[in-house]
Amino acid sequence: MILKTTPESEATGVVAEIYDDDITSLGYVTPQTKVMAIAPEAFQAWDAMLGAIRGSMDLRRYELVTLAAARAIGSTHCLLAHGAKSLKLFPEDEVAALARDYRTAGLTPAEVAMMEYAEKLSRDAAAMTDADTLALRGHGFTDREIVDITLAAAARNFLSRAVLALAVDVDVPPGLSPELQEALLAPLSARSPE
Repeated sequence: MILKTTPESEATGVVAEIYDDDITSLGYVTPQTKVMAIAPEAFQAWDAMLGAIRGSMDLRRYELVTLAAARAIGSTHCLLAHGAKSLKLFPEDEVAALARDYRTAGLTPAEVAMMEYAEKLSRDAAAMTDADTLALRGHGFTDREIVDITLAAAARNFLSRAVLALAVDVDVPPGLSPELQEALLAPLSARSPE
């Protein structure tokens, strides 16, 4: 990594606040937080936007959309981070099944459609049409829920792509078993080079 980040012992002001948020929620400051804190005001604005999106969604839906978007982008960082966060909602074997193939992981048809939508948005948003939105509506999602799903996936695209472009060191969250790490990252190794 060629970018110089602020060491925790030297963090002050807004950067210290950003670091403190990670310490409070995770127990340590992640490499991606340190890099994004180089532009602290932008990071705080993104975090506030994410909080507003997440606050209007069911947490289960939010994490499923996030995992689908991260998988489509090829973001090791976000797959590992949100794989760990998903352990608060699902047993480890279910998170592993979701990572391997969410279509066969016992989700509802609506949840599968939502994840397919997030994947398509993350792979080729320009190819999306009204049919994609209508598919979600056909599964009972309201207009607000469709917008929330879209915003959650788009927000994940923002951070994942920034972290990938800046070649941020990958962080493996503590407590993430080697088996779950392998399941989360297996779809990335199976991707064909573009």
